[in-house]
Amino acid sequence: MASTADVEPAVALFRSLGDPARLAIVRRLAVGEARVAELTRDLGLAQSTVSSHVACLKDCGLVSGRMEGRRVFYSLARPELLDLLGAAETLLAATGSAVALCPTYGVDGQDSAC
Repeated sequence: MASTADVEPAVALFRSLGDPARLAIVRRLAVGEARVAELTRDLGLAQSTVSSHVACLKDCGLVSGRMEGRRVFYSLARPELLDLLGAAETLLAATGSAVALCPTYGVDGQDSAC
């Protein structure tokens, strides 16, 4: 039987992906490596926002950086993340709009813990 302590690593993983900007960065990096400037342009986010979220994802071990001169190219550190994203898309397709309409966790949900 699982305890709440047993699921803490999974909770941390899902929290790391639970922010819209971080998830957008991960989805963009699933296509290929990119610099912060490219992520900023592709996602329409501020450079400071992208930088802080990339740092978070890097701290979590989900993103890695490769230096080329003075430039840093970021990519997904774990190919398993592509499997997780694919499984999430399959689950979302199967549940239809149920998750998006969920009063607690849906698009308009007000749960501040998310």
